[in-house]
Amino acid sequence: MAVYTEVSDDELAAFLAAFDVGELLSFKGIAEGVENTNYIVATTLGQFILTLYEKRVAPADLPFFLGLMDHLSAKQLACPTPIHDRVGEALGQLAGRPAALISFLDGIWIRRPQPVHCRAVGAAMAQMHLAGSDFTMRRKNALGFADWRPLFERFETDADRVFAGLGDGVRSELDALAEAWPRDLPEGIIHADLFPDNVFFRGEQISGLIDFYFACNDAHAYDLAIALNAWCFEQDLAFNVTKARALLAGYSAVRPLTSDEVSALPTLCRGAALRFLLTRAYDWLHTPTTAFVKPHDPVPYFRRMRFHATIRSATEYGWERPE
Repeated sequence: MAVYTEVSDDELAAFLAAFDVGELLSFKGIAEGVENTNYIVATTLGQFILTLYEKRVAPADLPFFLGLMDHLSAKQLACPTPIHDRVGEALGQLAGRPAALISFLDGIWIRRPQPVHCRAVGAAMAQMHLAGSDFTMRRKNALGFADWRPLFERFETDADRVFAGLGDGVRSELDALAEAWPRDLPEGIIHADLFPDNVFFRGEQISGLIDFYFACNDAHAYDLAIALNAWCFEQDLAFNVTKARALLAGYSAVRPLTSDEVSALPTLCRGAALRFLLTRAYDWLHTPTTAFVKPHDPVPYFRRMRFHATIRSATEYGWERPE
C-alpha cells in the first residue's frame, strides 16, 4: 500500500478546518501510487483527494504543480483542481509533510486500452498543450535528455546486475542519441508521465488527466513519444500500430504536428523509452525489499528502446498526414 505517511483523525480534522469543505466523515488510503501518499476524504460536502508530498517531490516545485492544475482547470481541461483554503492558499502542512486537498474525479483507468481510448488520449494531450501555452510559470524537465547520462553514471557499475547487457546497451544508446537528439522543436508545458493509470475514463470518454507531478517545460512531441510508449505496446511487448495511429490522429486533429516534429518522432520515442528504462533500472537497484511499492521491471522499456531503434519514419507508427 502506497501510504508512506499515516494521518490521524484529529490531524486531518484540524487540517480541513481551514477549508470550506464541510465536516470530515471518513478517509481511506489509496494503494496505487509511487511518489506521494494519497487519501480519499469524504466530508459532508463531497469527496476529495488529499495528497501528502513525500521526500522525492521537491517542495520548491509544488507551487508550479498546483498552479498548473489551477490554470488548466480554468481552461476547461478535465483535471483535478486544488482546493484553496479561506485565505486563498492551496498548499498546507499535515503530519510533517506539505499537503494539498484536490477535487475528486469520477472514473477508472483502463488496464487494456483500445484504439478509441488512444485517440481520446491523443486529443486530450493536445488540448493540454494548447491550454498550457499561456501558463507563465516554468519548470525545467528534471529528467530531460541532459540528465540521462548523469543518472546512468550513478548505477553504471551495477547495471548488469539488473540484467546482462544493460550497461553496454545504455552506453550505446546514449552515444547514438547524443548525435541524433532533435533541437528547437515546439515547446511548452508537457505532462511527461501520461501513462494509462494517469487518465480516468467514464466509458470511452476521458473524465480527467491526473498526476501532474512530473509536468515541466519541454518539447510537445516528446510528451507524445512518452504516450506512444505507454499506450501502444501490448502485454507481450508487440507494438500495436492501430493504437498508435489512433493516438497520433487524435493529437494532430487538435494540434497539428510540424514536419520537424513528425520527422523527430522515432528519435523521441527511442529517447522516451531510454528515460523510463533508466529510472526503472535505478529504482530496481536502489529500492529496499521492505519498501511499500515494488519497482517496475526495466526490461519492457529496454525492449521498447530496441524496437524504436529500428524505426526510420513516423509512418511506421501509423502516422498519416491529415488532409
